[in-house]
Amino acid sequence: MAPHTNRAGPAGGPDEDRLDRLLAERGDHLLHAATALTGSRLDAEDLLQAAVERLLRGRRRVDDLEAYLRRILYNLAADGWRRRGAWHRRRTLLPSLPDDGIGPDPVSTVDLRDALVRALRELPPRQRAVLVLRYWEQLTQAETAELLGCSEGTVKSTASRGLSRPRELTAPWHDPQPHPAKGTP
Repeated sequence: MAPHTNRAGPAGGPDEDRLDRLLAERGDHLLHAATALTGSRLDAEDLLQAAVERLLRGRRRVDDLEAYLRRILYNLAADGWRRRGAWHRRRTLLPSLPDDGIGPDPVSTVDLRDALVRALRELPPRQRAVLVLRYWEQLTQAETAELLGCSEGTVKSTASRGLSRPRELTAPWHDPQPHPAKGTP
């Protein structure tokens, strides 16, 4: 009997049982990450499917299937951003609705999520990937650096630069009242 390996072969790739288990247990989480990267559920489904297909075509031993699949997912997303030039598109953000103190309004929540996704889309691919990994996926700096193949210092500086643009775009949300110019009564 041949030893069990995790090599892709003509019958379907890396240990299909492990992949099936991974997708059953973590598929929703992977889809949420893909949605954060693409901005839409349909594009996220396509991205995740493409990542799984690439994983199945691979012919190398994979010890941590989820980490490898995530790396493929983020690399494919970055390739798509570069291809489409998405970071050059600028979209105006929807203004948030005033807070009436009763609780979160479902429409405001949807508007806020939409605006945040639009703010993410305005970032360069590397900044967007770092922010999604650090703050959406809640990975550590070390985990993010390993997944993206860069140093922890690069993750820190990229996250810092990546957070400044959304802060600029969302500043009006915190203070919706216009302020009179200095010297005006």
